[in-house]
Amino acid sequence: MPSVSFIPVAALHLSLIGALQGYKWTYSGPDGEHHWSKHYPYCGGAFQSPIDIKSELLRFDPTLRPIEVQNYNLSPDEQLTLGNNGHALQISLPSKMHISSLRYRYSAAQLHFHWGSSSRIAGSEHMVNSKQYAAEMHVVHYNSDKYPNISSAVDKSDGLAVLGVLIEVGEFNPTFEQFLRFINGIKYRDQKVQVPGFNIRALLPARLDEYYRYDGSLTTPPCYPSVLWTVFRNTMTVSQKQFNALATALYSSSAQESATIPLHSNYRKAQLVDSRIVLASFKEGRGLHGTLTVTSPHTRKQIIQQLLVGDLADLADEELYKLLPTGSQKLQAGRRKNLKNLERDDQTKPKQQMTSPSLRRKSSCFVGKLGLAGDTLRYSSLEQRVFHQLKESHRKNQLVEALRDAVYPELNLKSYMDCKSHLALPTVRQILCGRPTDEALELERSLTKAWMNQRETSVANKQKSHVTKYGSISKPPSQGYPHPWLLPMEWED
Repeated sequence: MPSVSFIPVAALHLSLIGALQGYKWTYSGPDGEHHWSKHYPYCGGAFQSPIDIKSELLRFDPTLRPIEVQNYNLSPDEQLTLGNNGHALQISLPSKMHISSLRYRYSAAQLHFHWGSSSRIAGSEHMVNSKQYAAEMHVVHYNSDKYPNISSAVDKSDGLAVLGVLIEVGEFNPTFEQFLRFINGIKYRDQKVQVPGFNIRALLPARLDEYYRYDGSLTTPPCYPSVLWTVFRNTMTVSQKQFNALATALYSSSAQESATIPLHSNYRKAQLVDSRIVLASFKEGRGLHGTLTVTSPHTRKQIIQQLLVGDLADLADEELYKLLPTGSQKLQAGRRKNLKNLERDDQTKPKQQMTSPSLRRKSSCFVGKLGLAGDTLRYSSLEQRVFHQLKESHRKNQLVEALRDAVYPELNLKSYMDCKSHLALPTVRQILCGRPTDEALELERSLTKAWMNQRETSVANKQKSHVTKYGSISKPPSQGYPHPWLLPMEWED
């Protein structure tokens, strides 16, 4: 998701951060998306966007309210800045425009587009059941209740909210034409023109009560996982002529460069799901019959409380089954055998080695502090801290993995408590790090073994089964349980 606004300070181009660091990025070639993480480590991290919104990821959430937007109908007397930032066509927006139906007030900063090409029309970033649309519009908002401008909000875990609109080629769109007619004034990178204000609401679907919701990231560098995504179920249409104008008129190169580089196909490919689920505000129709309703937030809080302060033996006997898939007996039998082997191996170890909290923390706790109190993560400062620690140990090349290890449990827990992800293994292990008890140690050791087995399986079957680094499976089990890694534990009191 490109992130430039041409309003000074308040709508800072999000990828200006990278520009100040001198790092060039593109969508293909040697600076393409597969290389982004070299200079922007979060691009290789957790909870990335866009994703393929598949039916099996969906959970119906009856508490999702219709999206309410305010002050979206702008007067022609208001001047907006239309620009070409080298990555997308973008329009600056006044902060009086805002979303009023979320937990915080999110004020508008800018909107921009991603699109395909005249030869391959498909160019949306999000897909629905693997269908890619012609283009996609993102209306970017920042949390103005907590942060003074978008540059302050961009690297905070609750900083941004983006409305995504999928675009199809179809009927002529008169509102789209309001700014498209000025496109020849921004043919080259860094060019911008003033355009009269218009009704931005008319660019959104008529129905704002049907949408998909999940926790994700910027879709361009620096890829901070700071976005609350709302992708509308219903699409917007533009005519074939309008799409061709968008896809052929712009260049990603500047007017001073001798070689002109066309600006098209400016979309990031779908990212790993990372234990996330996608909430749907609607239940009926389009393959959503029988969609599971999200787990009760009360149940989720009970599970976390039990992991934090409860009797882990009781939890293992009575509660953890709520996290388990209904896998085959053969799979579970194999896992139990692995756990028994682990127990047998542990009997040969010195007792101090088995029970030392310091050893356990060294092996299983991640960099950073688990945000159980709902603290807001600041990604830029976390990156600096992790990089400094790795630099001291001469492991700077492990920054992407270390950052992911540091941030994943916190993101997963936050998203889990908001019903937008499943509780994943690294998060459970991180919570257990704070419990220096024999039961916590035994459970953590078993989880470690299960995690190692899962990672070995992941490496062996990555292309075939789409298993992520953390053991999360892109296609959840048929009955909606999240993970095959955690089995009912048997305890001896």
